[in-house]
Amino acid sequence: MHSGSTGKVHPSQGQEQHTEQDGDIGCCGYILMAFSYVLVALFFPLSLCLTIKVVQEYERAVIFRLGRVLPGGAKGPGLFFILPCIDDFKKTDMRTLTYDVPPQEILTKDSVTVAVDAVIYIRIFDATMATVNVSDAYQSTRLLAATTLRNVLGTRLMAELLTDRESIASNMKVQLDEATDPWGVKVERVEIKDVRLPIQLQRAMAAEAEASREARAKIVAAEGEQKASRALKEAADVMMESPAAIQLRYLQTLNSIAAEKNSTIIFPLPIDVMATFMKK
Repeated sequence: MHSGSTGKVHPSQGQEQHTEQDGDIGCCGYILMAFSYVLVALFFPLSLCLTIKVVQEYERAVIFRLGRVLPGGAKGPGLFFILPCIDDFKKTDMRTLTYDVPPQEILTKDSVTVAVDAVIYIRIFDATMATVNVSDAYQSTRLLAATTLRNVLGTRLMAELLTDRESIASNMKVQLDEATDPWGVKVERVEIKDVRLPIQLQRAMAAEAEASREARAKIVAAEGEQKASRALKEAADVMMESPAAIQLRYLQTLNSIAAEKNSTIIFPLPIDVMATFMKK
């Protein structure tokens, strides 16, 4: 039995066929191309000023011939050749650029209005896609970043905006990178620049923090008094076991009072004389 073809076309073959069809400029196009070559030959070497172009190391040039992109992708860096009258080209900067996302008024998940601004780092990885698929790749990415910022932060609590910025920025980067991939734009990094809270909320948070600090200070003071009371109790128990220790403590107290204040102090000696009065 003869096995027939499955009818499937390999993606690369379909892409080549599509490129060949797109690259066909027609009979009039070939006539104009031949005419351009004739002009270049007639006015050589003056025509070299119009036919030879240069792009820098960080640039790429997308060449259009009669409105169609030339096969082979963007040209550069260095020299490349165009035909006068029928060829046009557009340069694209391939360096990483930084853009500030304007401050966005966002209502968080817990109904708090905050103003958030961010910074995005983007670069073009495919000059042809960035030129053909979108009118202004950088401006479109900036507008999309502002929208994505509102969408992402609208699902977060206010406390998360202050403590979990790295996770929010990572989430934004993933969403932006997926959306800008058909434009030939790579989002390398997203940073949450600033989160501005309402003044009333700032005052409430400051009062809450101050109350928390005061509560911790009182707890520490109470723990210190508790430890001091236990130490005094243990010292009193030791003195009760040894009467001589109590007399030495009396003498130490007398020495401290005499050193701090210049006054006359009557202290009974021997100290045992006070024991009779203490019993009564």
